[in-house]
Amino acid sequence: MKQITDFENKKVLVLGLARSGEAAARLLAKLGAIVTVNDGKPFEDNPSAQSLLEEGIKVICGSHPLELLDEDFAYLIKNPGIPYTNPMVEKAISKGIPVITEVELAARISEAKIIGITGSNGKTTTTTMIADVLNQAGQSALLSGNIGFPASEVASHATDQDTLVMELSSFQLMGVTTFKPHIAVITNLMPTHLDYHGSFDDYVAAKWHIQDKMTAADIIVLNFNQDLAKDLAQKTRAQVLPFSTQEKVDGAYLLDGQLYFKDECVMSASELGVPGSHNIENALATIAVAKLSGVENTVIKETLSQFGGVKHRLQKVGSLQGVTFYNDSKSTNILATQKALSGFDNAKVVLIAGGLDRGNEFDDLVPDITGLKKMIILGESAPRVIRAAQKAEVPYLEATDIEEATRLAFQSASEGDIVLLSPANASWDMYPNFEVRGEVFLDTFSRLNKGE
Repeated sequence: MKQITDFENKKVLVLGLARSGEAAARLLAKLGAIVTVNDGKPFEDNPSAQSLLEEGIKVICGSHPLELLDEDFAYLIKNPGIPYTNPMVEKAISKGIPVITEVELAARISEAKIIGITGSNGKTTTTTMIADVLNQAGQSALLSGNIGFPASEVASHATDQDTLVMELSSFQLMGVTTFKPHIAVITNLMPTHLDYHGSFDDYVAAKWHIQDKMTAADIIVLNFNQDLAKDLAQKTRAQVLPFSTQEKVDGAYLLDGQLYFKDECVMSASELGVPGSHNIENALATIAVAKLSGVENTVIKETLSQFGGVKHRLQKVGSLQGVTFYNDSKSTNILATQKALSGFDNAKVVLIAGGLDRGNEFDDLVPDITGLKKMIILGESAPRVIRAAQKAEVPYLEATDIEEATRLAFQSASEGDIVLLSPANASWDMYPNFEVRGEVFLDTFSRLNKGE
């Protein structure tokens, strides 16, 4: 990593731990900063804070005392999930303390080039596809960022022979100042996280920070299926490389069932290892990055044909008595479930849906669920999802949790059918996160496979 002096002998406050905060605190200490960590979880229940204290890093746990900011901090490194309306963040800004996120820290010390991927849907799958293709081509691609590998930790071990393939959330991108990928990808932009951002325009502005420091020597890959992306293409210094499933563009595109890059056929869409129109978009974005990185078509085709998905994101789990199970627990909104269903014949799908009640109806889902074999509905939002099922004239059963839903779905399926967990809702009414919800689905499949 670069031995920068930005933080040397400067007081830095790390606000919020989790994996990224812990990684940032350790890296800052290595860079000679005088680090203080402040986390809301009590010290006795906070293994991360305990570990950092043992390493000589000051920790303050259990509350966020505003008077802490009366100390002379040069920077505040903010956990991405903490909103800018948080009193600690507001006070830091009012005092003129720069507020950045851990990915900005990673960018400052990284010797490796950065490929940054963001978007509303598909960014984890696209990030993983890109890394797989580059690694298959013999390049050293390191997954990092919002995908579960703290960017600053990965960057601290990367060399100039590596490439950081970094998934980036809107929350992370709001806290960057010098961050500059040499290739950026925006998979798509849909109204998401508006409770955090306040408006769709603010959400788009947060995502658009990915290209703030890019120059004409850099390339941004945009989804020209969206008019919004075409508008944004006029507002960047970077070169724009489009992809589209709807028209031939000067980049990557779908034509007559084939995936092309600038008039060169790379592979057939039917050869992709994962189903769904959204995965064709993800593959096109991947092809664009791979071709920019000098990867041969044979390597791209081989890798994408074997790609089995990402855990909890339209993950093919396996088959039992001719029934195939897919875990798409990550589908926490209507759009994601619409995209998941696009890859299947509805007549053969038993869909498990429902979860946290956010107050929205599911009328937009009605055309997509019409013709389903059956739905298994659960969670706080069940009454609203049931109304959609009734409008679509889809038979349904109710379940109390994911285990029961999975068993009911299997009982409702026949040989050749699909059991699809794609809830169209967040998990927080019943499970801590979508990963835990998906693990219950996977565990239930495993026990069904054992005859339990």
